[in-house]
Amino acid sequence: MNRTDRLYALVEEPRAVAPRPRSARWLAEHFEVSARTVERDIGALQQSGVPIYAEPGRTGGYCLDKARTLPPVNLTPGEAVAMAVALRAVAGTPFRAEARSALVKLVAAMRRDDAAVAQELASRIHLLGDGGVAPSVPRMMADALSDRRVLRIGYSDRDGTVTTRAIEPLGYVGTASHWYLVAWCRLRGAVRAFRTDRVTTVSVTAEVPAPRALHRDDLDIPHGVVHQLALL
Repeated sequence: MNRTDRLYALVEEPRAVAPRPRSARWLAEHFEVSARTVERDIGALQQSGVPIYAEPGRTGGYCLDKARTLPPVNLTPGEAVAMAVALRAVAGTPFRAEARSALVKLVAAMRRDDAAVAQELASRIHLLGDGGVAPSVPRMMADALSDRRVLRIGYSDRDGTVTTRAIEPLGYVGTASHWYLVAWCRLRGAVRAFRTDRVTTVSVTAEVPAPRALHRDDLDIPHGVVHQLALL
């Protein structure tokens, strides 16, 4: 189990048995890690705003304050990522910590499999700079990563020349003014970034391409700071 999945599970285990505690030793054996790793992960959750606390004593352990958590939330992975993007808008305000805490609580309340899909989806979204991002993505392109199908698009370059491309969506890059769909372009035989407001037509095909990884080096952005979106 990777660390992200373990963090979700470390919230769900105390929730399931609340108000009774789960000891660090029990959690360590359950997740097949050391007690020190459990303590470090619990500390990270506490710093993120999850209301989990240590109860001292021989029968003590870690407890979750159910009065300050949400019941299971049926957010879709796309909705969770939308919340993460929206909350980026308050990054420069006095409410940055509260926004982060709210997102952690929402994700922790999701079904574990949905949360894992949301985390994978978020890892394919990169934001350039620290400002807000303008939402200007056509619906069929907005669903491209979730649908995982080949798109056929008409794309206008900076000179206004339109070409037809078959592309395999890989991720997004957002700036303060534009969204870019990062995809494997079959016409060019390489990864390309398509500015969404230059897409003239888009259709979704029935073809599901073989999975391709998207690495930060693939983005080839020569300036600014790239932030990978994350849910935890």
